[in-house]
Amino acid sequence: MLANTKEQLMLKGLDKLTRQFDEASRAFKSLDGEIATVRVVPGDEASVQAAIREMEAAIDQKAAPYLGNPLVDPVVKQLKVKYREHIIKRSQGQA
Repeated sequence: MLANTKEQLMLKGLDKLTRQFDEASRAFKSLDGEIATVRVVPGDEASVQAAIREMEAAIDQKAAPYLGNPLVDPVVKQLKVKYREHIIKRSQGQA
Protein backbone atom coordinates (compact mmCIF):
# COMPACT_ATOMS: atom_id res chain seq x y z
CA MET A 1 0.00 0.00 0.00
CA LEU A 2 2.81 2.42 0.86
CA ALA A 3 4.50 1.81 -2.49
CA ASN A 4 1.20 2.47 -4.26
CA THR A 5 0.80 5.82 -2.46
CA LYS A 6 4.39 6.75 -3.31
CA GLU A 7 3.77 5.90 -6.97
CA GLN A 8 0.59 7.98 -6.97
CA LEU A 9 2.48 10.97 -5.56
CA MET A 10 5.20 10.56 -8.17
CA LEU A 11 2.61 10.40 -10.94
CA LYS A 12 0.82 13.49 -9.63
CA GLY A 13 4.16 15.31 -9.50
CA LEU A 14 4.96 14.22 -13.04
CA ASP A 15 1.51 15.28 -14.26
CA LYS A 16 1.99 18.70 -12.66
CA LEU A 17 5.43 19.13 -14.21
CA THR A 18 4.14 18.05 -17.63
CA ARG A 19 1.30 20.59 -17.36
CA GLN A 20 3.77 23.32 -16.39
CA PHE A 21 5.98 22.50 -19.39
CA ASP A 22 2.96 22.53 -21.72
CA GLU A 23 1.84 25.90 -20.34
CA ALA A 24 5.36 27.28 -20.61
CA SER A 25 5.57 26.21 -24.23
CA ARG A 26 2.31 28.01 -25.03
CA ALA A 27 3.39 31.09 -23.07
CA PHE A 28 6.73 31.32 -24.84
CA LYS A 29 5.03 30.99 -28.23
CA SER A 30 2.68 33.84 -27.35
CA LEU A 31 5.62 35.99 -26.23
CA ASP A 32 7.70 35.21 -29.32
CA GLY A 33 7.85 37.83 -32.02
CA GLU A 34 6.30 41.27 -31.83
CA ILE A 35 4.73 41.98 -28.47
CA ALA A 36 3.67 45.59 -28.96
CA THR A 37 4.60 48.72 -30.83
CA VAL A 38 5.31 51.66 -28.56
CA ARG A 39 6.20 55.28 -29.30
CA VAL A 40 9.09 56.99 -27.56
CA VAL A 41 9.96 60.66 -27.92
CA PRO A 42 13.68 61.12 -27.16
CA GLY A 43 14.14 63.35 -24.14
CA ASP A 44 10.47 63.14 -23.13
CA GLU A 45 10.41 61.20 -19.85
CA ALA A 46 6.60 60.96 -19.89
CA SER A 47 6.62 59.19 -23.26
CA VAL A 48 9.37 56.86 -22.04
CA GLN A 49 7.40 55.88 -18.94
CA ALA A 50 4.21 55.49 -20.99
CA ALA A 51 6.03 53.22 -23.45
CA ILE A 52 7.39 51.10 -20.59
CA ARG A 53 3.91 50.78 -19.06
CA GLU A 54 2.42 49.82 -22.44
CA MET A 55 5.08 47.20 -23.07
CA GLU A 56 4.73 45.70 -19.60
CA ALA A 57 0.94 45.61 -19.97
CA ALA A 58 1.26 43.84 -23.33
CA ILE A 59 3.61 41.26 -21.82
CA ASP A 60 1.27 40.77 -18.85
CA GLN A 61 -1.72 40.33 -21.14
CA LYS A 62 0.01 37.66 -23.24
CA ALA A 63 1.32 35.84 -20.16
CA ALA A 64 -1.86 36.18 -18.05
CA PRO A 65 -3.18 32.65 -18.69
CA TYR A 66 0.09 31.25 -17.34
CA LEU A 67 0.48 33.48 -14.27
CA GLY A 68 1.93 31.53 -11.38
CA ASN A 69 3.71 28.99 -13.56
CA PRO A 70 7.22 28.74 -12.06
CA LEU A 71 8.72 28.26 -15.53
CA VAL A 72 6.98 31.28 -17.04
CA ASP A 73 7.09 33.91 -14.28
CA PRO A 74 10.90 34.41 -14.29
CA VAL A 75 10.94 34.74 -18.09
CA VAL A 76 8.17 37.36 -17.95
CA LYS A 77 10.18 39.29 -15.37
CA GLN A 78 13.32 39.11 -17.54
CA LEU A 79 11.43 40.23 -20.64
CA LYS A 80 10.12 43.29 -18.83
CA VAL A 81 13.64 44.23 -17.72
CA LYS A 82 15.01 43.68 -21.24
CA TYR A 83 12.35 45.79 -22.93
CA ARG A 84 12.51 48.50 -20.24
CA GLU A 85 16.26 48.82 -20.85
CA HIS A 86 15.74 48.84 -24.62
CA ILE A 87 13.10 51.58 -24.41
CA ILE A 88 15.32 53.71 -22.18
CA LYS A 89 18.29 53.29 -24.55
CA ARG A 90 16.07 54.11 -27.50
CA SER A 91 14.92 57.30 -25.76
CA GLN A 92 18.58 58.28 -25.36
CA GLY A 93 19.28 57.60 -29.03
CA GLN A 94 21.43 54.54 -28.29
CA ALA A 95 19.32 51.86 -29.94
